[in-house]
Amino acid sequence: MYKADQPEMLLVQPVDSHDLELLDDEVAVIESQTVKHFVMVAFEVKEWQSELTPWAAPAVFGKIPLGDGAENTLSYLNNVLMGELQNSQIYNADTMKCLIGGYSLAGLFALWVCYQSMMFHGAAAVSPSVWYPDWLSYAESHQPMAPSVYLSLGDKEERAKNPVMSRVGECIRRQNELLVKQGVNTILEWNQGNHFQHSDERTAKGFAWLMNQIQ
Repeated sequence: MYKADQPEMLLVQPVDSHDLELLDDEVAVIESQTVKHFVMVAFEVKEWQSELTPWAAPAVFGKIPLGDGAENTLSYLNNVLMGELQNSQIYNADTMKCLIGGYSLAGLFALWVCYQSMMFHGAAAVSPSVWYPDWLSYAESHQPMAPSVYLSLGDKEERAKNPVMSRVGECIRRQNELLVKQGVNTILEWNQGNHFQHSDERTAKGFAWLMNQIQ
């Protein structure tokens, strides 16, 4: 966890062990792109393919099928993590805005949370897995509750050899179109490189953009 003096915002991010190693760098980039004071809270997710996904789906990469554990993870956020942060006076819901962000499947989770909860003022969906089976159908029939959503993708990601994942470019363009039509404050940024480059910097850019939208 990182905590500045007199924080105005709480940033929440699901991470894996690799992300944890990069959090100091991510915080440094956020600080370089905004003057807002914040608390950064990361919680580790062990089984990304089940704990961050909104409904069951066949395996897309490898042999492990995709699960439906996102509801349980959101319940943990609502009923455990947020309560602990408020009880320890790290987070004050009356004076602080709450943002959620993540990379890859965690980016999809952050985006999905925006359709489920009014707790978050914005989501940074960074290289999100919007290729997820039936995701666009869901997004077309639901209205986000968060006022701001940041989207980004690496410019080489849609060249993936996997036929499902190679749809990510067309899917994120459609996702952006839907958000614009729904009146959500949004942006779609393109980063240089493939899916596996500079996840910390890219996620930091997303959080900073969201923070700078809040007056």
